[in-house]
Amino acid sequence: MPLFEADSLPGWSARRVAQFAPWHARGSVPARVVRADRDRWHVLAGAEPDPRPAVIRGRLRHEALGAEDLPTVGDWVALALPDPGAGDGPAVIESVLPRDSAFRRKAAGRETVAQVVAANVDTVFLVAGLDGDFNPRRLERYVTAIWESGAQPVIVLNKADLPDRGAVPALVAEVEAVAIGVPVVALSARAGDGLEALAPHLVAGRTVALVGSSGVGKSTLVNALLGEDRQATGAVREDDSRGRHTTSHRELVPMPGGAFLLDTPGMREFALWGEGQDGGDASGGLEATFADVEEIAAACRFGDCAHEAEPGCAVRAALASGALDPARHASWLKLRRELRAFAIRHDRRLQRAERARWKTVSKTVKEHMKQKYGR
Repeated sequence: MPLFEADSLPGWSARRVAQFAPWHARGSVPARVVRADRDRWHVLAGAEPDPRPAVIRGRLRHEALGAEDLPTVGDWVALALPDPGAGDGPAVIESVLPRDSAFRRKAAGRETVAQVVAANVDTVFLVAGLDGDFNPRRLERYVTAIWESGAQPVIVLNKADLPDRGAVPALVAEVEAVAIGVPVVALSARAGDGLEALAPHLVAGRTVALVGSSGVGKSTLVNALLGEDRQATGAVREDDSRGRHTTSHRELVPMPGGAFLLDTPGMREFALWGEGQDGGDASGGLEATFADVEEIAAACRFGDCAHEAEPGCAVRAALASGALDPARHASWLKLRRELRAFAIRHDRRLQRAERARWKTVSKTVKEHMKQKYGR
């Protein structure tokens, strides 16, 4: 069956062949989800030049524990093709193959549910604009999520053709200081300058997603890399450099060289999802992003140091000496608290421990008030 050949789909591998074997025996074919709407998916199957519409099997929807278990853009799926005599009916997605990576965030709104922004992505271009919306603290949040997704982050500083070009090297250095070990590329998607620095990540069979806030130029970058006006673009507001959503959906776009690009809508709200791709917590992503702070914290006298008033706290000593930037320390604490709160909401053992901690705190306060005021 030609559709099952390992080289018939960009990014398909021998390991995927082994995963797909049971579905191959049932007559299904492998396919890649290139677009996901509310109740309709578009998939690319084998050597077919264009995506075809697909729906999901009722059993797959019934067995899904949440939206993150349903197919999303980038997923490899087992596809049942329609009977040739049935006309132009949609294909049916039977199953989602295990994901190599999953870029998650907490879905917008009050409900605590995960949204898988992209699956099976090798590299994530975190695009930021070198304009009034430049925010290193936001980059730390995104990089934490990218590391935890299982993908490799690359920070792309767009709009390097702004009038104050002399400030670009200083801004690159500032980003490198908060994104340790992450490649940082400054370019101008509009002018087409510096695009060659991204070429090593856009090789055949690789999938690259673009994430970032609205107005940073993701769609302009996609168009520049493709050499055509594939995505709609728009201007940003002059007062704060914020942009409108010009990309309304996520879509995998094949490149001539065999790589895939995945543009995503701009995210005004980005809350971390505290569970990693391997099912564990997301502390590994935080440790990778804040490796410098974690190294300092490892030198604290006590292993469970809260870095508040404990004696021998290396973090507080580094703050006092100026070795640790207070803003970076505050960002580290904020993301730690966010992940801790997530873990408590999802772990009954931690919930019990948190209740016991506050019970002890309350008891201590009451005893103090009794000693001080006699009541």
